[in-house]
Amino acid sequence: MRRTLAGLAALLTTCGAPALAQDALKIGFVGTFSGPAASIGNDMRDAFELALEHKGRKIAGRPVNVIYEDDQQKPEVGKQKTDKLIESDRVNFVTGYIWSNVLLASLKSAIDSQTFIISANAGPSQIAGEQCSPWFFSTSWQGDQVPQAVGEYMNQKGVKTAFLIAPNYAAGKDVVAGLKANYKGTIVGEEYTRWPDQLDFSAELAKARAAKPDAIFAFYPGGAGVQFMTQYVQAGLKAQIPLYTSFIIDAVSLPRLKDLAVGVPGAQHWVSDLPNEANKQFVADFQAAHKRTPAFYGAQAYDALNLIASAVEAVKGDTTKKDEMRSAMEKANFASVRGPFKYGNNHFPIQNFYLQEAVATSDGGYTLKTTATALTAHQDRYHDKCPMK
Repeated sequence: MRRTLAGLAALLTTCGAPALAQDALKIGFVGTFSGPAASIGNDMRDAFELALEHKGRKIAGRPVNVIYEDDQQKPEVGKQKTDKLIESDRVNFVTGYIWSNVLLASLKSAIDSQTFIISANAGPSQIAGEQCSPWFFSTSWQGDQVPQAVGEYMNQKGVKTAFLIAPNYAAGKDVVAGLKANYKGTIVGEEYTRWPDQLDFSAELAKARAAKPDAIFAFYPGGAGVQFMTQYVQAGLKAQIPLYTSFIIDAVSLPRLKDLAVGVPGAQHWVSDLPNEANKQFVADFQAAHKRTPAFYGAQAYDALNLIASAVEAVKGDTTKKDEMRSAMEKANFASVRGPFKYGNNHFPIQNFYLQEAVATSDGGYTLKTTATALTAHQDRYHDKCPMK
């Protein structure tokens, strides 16, 4: 009898290990997949799926089940979808999050449940500072950093006065704060517009014209950015007042903007022509699959899957070992499409930021090219408010 029980125990132990390894790894992805901003969510989803394909749709021997949820660009819906993913679907990780207000509304649910939440876009200053958490990681940037790079470029171009226009929500305020942190000139006007329903910017552009600044700085992601750029050109301002931008011109908006975007500078931590091998493969395979160039949104989502994979592989698929997974993620031990980077104490990347411009291509299309490095190994300016060391 003892031999029989011992043999049964051994059999259960032997059978249990591979069975555990075959349990699906569940990842929740909250993004905007409907309405005018769906193109951003779709770019992120396509890139996330490509990263999965590059992994053979398995991580550490476990098949991966991704549950995509549409936040409809509304904070309350994003929180509901996050709660559903954590409480009902019982995901191991939750990622995505395009909008700062959606991420801020969803953060507590993940922290309280001790679920890793990985932002593949939004980077609110609050989470970089006092609200930082061991359960949060970013594969993008803190919202001030891109405009800080633009501010540096404006200084280099001798811009003495500037008029600022941005949407009135968390990211808009962070972006303007970032521009002000590095720009050394005088702000002669500052307008915040309704978000996300205001798409007529004629009043703000009229105020900018009247202020007669050396330059206009604007931030509008997605379809709002296309509307802003179109109205800026139609108002005749492109020939009168140079425009500097954050998050307006990217591979999602460029096919719609076309020649309107040429000659308008911006900045990012990733551009499709970065020469590292991981990026070359990502861009080539994305273009082959989708007949378009990925945007920085997709690049961040691609890195998010690989960050998750680095954690799960480090524990050989045993996702109960959360402390070990966190330690693995803090090392950023994967081939990022942006090239090497490291995490700061608040789990935001310390990384380079590049100036970029839209240019026409020989085949009649348009693309973004890197023109210079604006900031090197740059750390966000809120990390010292984060109590994590």
